[in-house]
Amino acid sequence: MTKRWIRPLALGTLLSLPVAIAGQTAGCAQQAVAPNTQVAQAALPHGTDATGYRALFNGKDTTGWSFKGNGPKIVDGAFQIDKGSGDLWTNEQFENFVLDLEWKVSPGANSGIFIRNPKPGDWYAGMEIQIFDSFGKEKPGVHDAGANYDVLAPTRNPVKPAGEWNTMQITAAGPKLIVSINGEPVLDQDLDRWTEAGKNPDGSKNKFKTAYKDMPRLGHIEFQDHGDTIWYRNIRIKELKLK
Repeated sequence: MTKRWIRPLALGTLLSLPVAIAGQTAGCAQQAVAPNTQVAQAALPHGTDATGYRALFNGKDTTGWSFKGNGPKIVDGAFQIDKGSGDLWTNEQFENFVLDLEWKVSPGANSGIFIRNPKPGDWYAGMEIQIFDSFGKEKPGVHDAGANYDVLAPTRNPVKPAGEWNTMQITAAGPKLIVSINGEPVLDQDLDRWTEAGKNPDGSKNKFKTAYKDMPRLGHIEFQDHGDTIWYRNIRIKELKLK
């Protein structure tokens, strides 16, 4: 199986505001971060490549990951999460980063990727980027693929049909949260605008009892077991250091 890395999005496709970036490797695309925030790559840990990314999944087993339940299957170099697998999360915690991966769903599947979750298994403790069989939906909502679940809907729907691989890139840098699917930006969020528990800036309600600006900004990356079959592969991360 040929592996494909997700190409980082150019900053200009995501933000119109200027961003100062420091420490970028020559030839790498700039990553979108909060306006007027300076970012340098963190000290490169073992296994980091020349672009600053390192693999979180070796394609063979769950080294570096924890789970409750039966655990995922490893199928053709991918995690396969089925009903009973249990949530799967990184042993490490991450604060500011760019997460690249590929994912696909079974027909009708519903799941999510939690980020900055300090309490694995607690679906209210971290931010959830929705994974969903959203193919063909003209106007995606807060529960469709690429949404910040129940908080902000994606602006477009580039999701492929069930059974086909999609790419996803999640950038978390301070209060800035940006998501792209298949190379197209779908979410650009300033978390600091969510100042009231249970309520979004547009007045709509959300499920969270904590104002979203106060959600933890350090925690595990977690793949949800919501009872449907989901696959993930080519999972890698670039850690960012805010100045």
